[in-house]
Amino acid sequence: MEPLSWTGSFGSTLIPALTIAVFVFLAGVVVQTIMSFFAPEVKLQANADGTIKSRGGLLGRLEKLNLQIFMLIVFIIAAIIVVSWFMPYGKAGILGEVIKRFLPVWLSLIVTFAVSITFKRKLGLYGKLFDSMIGMIGFGLVMFWVFTSIYVGLFDMIATHDPLQQISGIKNKTPGFPVPEGQDEGFFPHYLLGGDNLARDIFSRMVHGSVIVMVIAPLATVFAFMVGITLGLPAGYYGGKLDTLLSFLANLILAFPVILLFYLLVTPEIVATGLPNYMAAFLFIFPLVFFGVMINSRFKTQPSKNTLLLAVVLIPLGLLYLNVVSDADSPLQIWPAALDFINIPSGILVVFVSVVFVNSPTVFRIVRGLALDIKTRDYVAAAQTRGEGPWYIMLWEILPNARGPLIVDFCLRIGYTTILLGTLGFFGLGLPPESPDWGSTINEGRKLLLIFAHPALPPAIALLSLVLGLNLLADGLREESLKD
Repeated sequence: MEPLSWTGSFGSTLIPALTIAVFVFLAGVVVQTIMSFFAPEVKLQANADGTIKSRGGLLGRLEKLNLQIFMLIVFIIAAIIVVSWFMPYGKAGILGEVIKRFLPVWLSLIVTFAVSITFKRKLGLYGKLFDSMIGMIGFGLVMFWVFTSIYVGLFDMIATHDPLQQISGIKNKTPGFPVPEGQDEGFFPHYLLGGDNLARDIFSRMVHGSVIVMVIAPLATVFAFMVGITLGLPAGYYGGKLDTLLSFLANLILAFPVILLFYLLVTPEIVATGLPNYMAAFLFIFPLVFFGVMINSRFKTQPSKNTLLLAVVLIPLGLLYLNVVSDADSPLQIWPAALDFINIPSGILVVFVSVVFVNSPTVFRIVRGLALDIKTRDYVAAAQTRGEGPWYIMLWEILPNARGPLIVDFCLRIGYTTILLGTLGFFGLGLPPESPDWGSTINEGRKLLLIFAHPALPPAIALLSLVLGLNLLADGLREESLKD
């Protein structure tokens, strides 16, 4: 079988058109950015339907032109996706075959955008995101990898080979190299993005790496927010010695070198002591505390409903907590091994705990600052006058009114966590060496970067696109939240 070219039949038509459109769009964005520094400030005015009036003048016309070019780019990409799907295998080149593999993702994105845009006026801040071109681009990039991780992790789709599978004769082969005859039975005919130094399929490792990133990064960020919110709210609301003590501990953790902390936690002697498990037992208790206090503070005047909700929420979370924290291979075994259905590999647990531990102090400081500001508002004083308890005021008055900055920071922090995971994988910390996570794959590829660039580039571009999407999404959310 012949090797695949990059563009196949698209090389003389759609690809040049797409390249020109992208170049013009980028040039227009640069000019628009420069002009925005010199343009007079305009006050935001809403139309009757709630949309924001567009800017006038030369800058306004340039914004409309850039939007039209962007829509042209989307149309060309859509044309490439549709046409490649109906072309015979190999005729669309490597680009077309990669697009075909992501067909479930494209369909999911189309449905998500269509439904969201149709009902955007009823979806609050999320709906307003689709009034921002930056927000839509960021959302699209993020959801691309979210859907990829779902289809790869749950349905075993998209990937062409097993990420650990080695096929003789494809070591460090270039993109589009065919699987040798006699070994192609049951396999995809080509390594779409080439092979690495162990003859593994780079494309499959890249898409499988998205599963690891999209599981660890958001979950670690959620746990960090649970810790930061649970400690930051009382620190900002009460102040005094409690604020001083918690702020000192947060600053102490922030002053500790992050990489040194990870090196210490992955040391075999430290792992043998069970320190990561003890840290997990402490950090993972915060979601139970958060939800327990939130429900009790809201429904304590309705005992029967309060008890029912606490049981429905805390019993499953408690069982999940015991299963996650308890480990038969560590000194911390607080749950019978026969009932322990969740076994987290020690490397992943170390990375997860370390990321939560590092991010929590920063979230704490943000929440504390917001609580210090919001607790002086009139509606907080009104709640105090009604006789509401401190935790009710913190969780049901202060926290909802701090959601805008926290949502934006949550998106940004997932990006920071993604970069941190890539950094840890690059240094070989925590995750096993054969892991297809993007950091480990980049680290493996960079050893021969001057000779073979293709093993390191796909995971690096994937990591870049996800972090870029998260930052653009955060910018779009910030822009729309300021219009409220």
